[in-house]
Amino acid sequence: MKLKIMITGKNKKIALDLAGHLEGDRGYKVIKCEASMDTLFDAVPLEIPDVIIICLGNETKESVKVYNALAESTNADWIKVIVVANEEDTNLFTANTGLRKMMLMPRPVSLAALYSKLVEIENSIDENNNKVNSLIKEYVNPNAQKTIRRKHVLVVDDDQDQLMQIKEHLSEFYEVTVVRSGEAAFKYLDKHKVDIILLDYVMPQPDGPKVLASLKTNKEFSSIPVVFLTGVSDRDKVLKTIVELKPQGYLIKPAKKSEIVAKIIDILG
Repeated sequence: MKLKIMITGKNKKIALDLAGHLEGDRGYKVIKCEASMDTLFDAVPLEIPDVIIICLGNETKESVKVYNALAESTNADWIKVIVVANEEDTNLFTANTGLRKMMLMPRPVSLAALYSKLVEIENSIDENNNKVNSLIKEYVNPNAQKTIRRKHVLVVDDDQDQLMQIKEHLSEFYEVTVVRSGEAAFKYLDKHKVDIILLDYVMPQPDGPKVLASLKTNKEFSSIPVVFLTGVSDRDKVLKTIVELKPQGYLIKPAKKSEIVAKIIDILG
């Protein structure tokens, strides 16, 4: 297999240089990502890279905390993280990061060492896939009328804390994907199918109503149920929007776990 590699970091010179080598020399698929918490938070679930390379440069205690946006994905150990930095930035990063596990690579970068590590990661992924496949025996149940799967919920909200809270509430029962903007939602929908969308009413442009209007004009997405997430002060506006755009309902934030689950069950069964 060929790895998908995401490259990010304040040291853009090294990041661009590495991207060029990885694409040109090795044929890897490389995604360049801005080193901001919002961008990283949105990009990882959309792209699902195998490896993330962080190129540090002139960091501070606060700037390295940007990469904590990767913690949820990388702490599960299914995405490998390589940090490229000088000794000073390495010490600052390791002292202040929320990431559990990473590989440290000093500057100047040894391409031979980097390629060797990436080949090792490739082989490890292939080996794990082969082991899993060897343990799996396909069986088709002739008595089964349908396959039961977990419903997929897409949550769109510009408040990261709100997203994490809702994901925690729903992950027991549903597949949950969270994104921070309408733009990120449409990028995700282009590649994945979801069963319902929980959509923040008040967001930076496009706001919730504009996102819903765009969904309804798109044949692929128009049938997806949408529930607004809104504050108490916006209730009258939401009710007017419900009449105009006809979403499947709304929830007042912060909604309780039981309220969210009950609303989803009411819509999806």
